[in-house]
Amino acid sequence: MYRDTTALEQNAADEIAAVMGRAVNDRGVCFVALSGGETPRQIYRRLGMDPHKDNIDWSRVHLFFSDERSVPPNDPQSNYGMVERALLSGINIPRENVHRIKGEIEPSLAAREYEHEIQNVRGAQSVRFDLILLGLGEDGHVASLFPHTDAVNEQISLVCPVMNPDQNIQRVTLTFPIINNAREILFLVSGKRKASIVQRVLGMVKPTSDMPATMVRPADGILHWMMDQDAASQIDPTTGVTLH
Repeated sequence: MYRDTTALEQNAADEIAAVMGRAVNDRGVCFVALSGGETPRQIYRRLGMDPHKDNIDWSRVHLFFSDERSVPPNDPQSNYGMVERALLSGINIPRENVHRIKGEIEPSLAAREYEHEIQNVRGAQSVRFDLILLGLGEDGHVASLFPHTDAVNEQISLVCPVMNPDQNIQRVTLTFPIINNAREILFLVSGKRKASIVQRVLGMVKPTSDMPATMVRPADGILHWMMDQDAASQIDPTTGVTLH
């Protein structure tokens, strides 16, 4: 837990850079799935600034996306567009290392193409991300895995289309089989309006599809929560949850 959003953003950028460095040192390459949202946006800005801008070997980093709205990349709602403005425009990363979801095409086709791209980039290796970044919706959704949608219970496909039931917007999302296979998963949460759902998610003993964030349980990996004081303000101290 950090005293404010600024401290959260700085420490999260440091942690992401450290994970990238370890992956490159250990395996020669790093595969990261980025999240949308305002908190990640500011963290990406920091990754695109000194000292991280020049200390990260971007030629060995492959960037993917945890989800995307069915909009073209220049649309203000595009997660790719946000990452382009906040991070990609300021770093020296090969464009072939940036793997966006094609929000401008039919969602089922975009999902199939993205799953194939993930598998092709990984080659014969296990389809496993070194790091997946996740936000937390006030309804408990992660990526675009919303409560009461088929995508939450998907067990075979790594990527699937989904309709946001509240906004009636089509999206494409990574699913739990690939999310929970990550080496590390990092929740990034800030603000008082997230305090209630943080308390509910961390207080759950068993996972439930009614609150998809409770289903984030890496099979053989590490789960981190990084949040500011406001977001953590309702956590029961007896839960034993360790916060950064």
